[in-house]
Amino acid sequence: MLVLPAELTHAQATTCLNLLLQAARAETGAQVLVDATALARFDSSALAVLLACRRECLLDDKRFAVRGLPTRLRELAGLYGIAELLPEPAAA
Repeated sequence: MLVLPAELTHAQATTCLNLLLQAARAETGAQVLVDATALARFDSSALAVLLACRRECLLDDKRFAVRGLPTRLRELAGLYGIAELLPEPAAA
């Protein structure tokens, strides 16, 4: 499981994306799960990071899901019309 930091703004986006992509490539399962429960301070860059990570996972034939996306960020994704690209993990 990949874990987002407490803060993900434009200032941290490149570093965070690089770390997430490295971790996503190392995942051996069929799904990459990102845990966003710690995310407290963010801007729209967080969505860009998640979408880039999703794109990499799909290129590697892995499913992508996000757990615990903050309500405000989920609302922003809905406003941009991309909320369906950041699904919650399927119930086991």
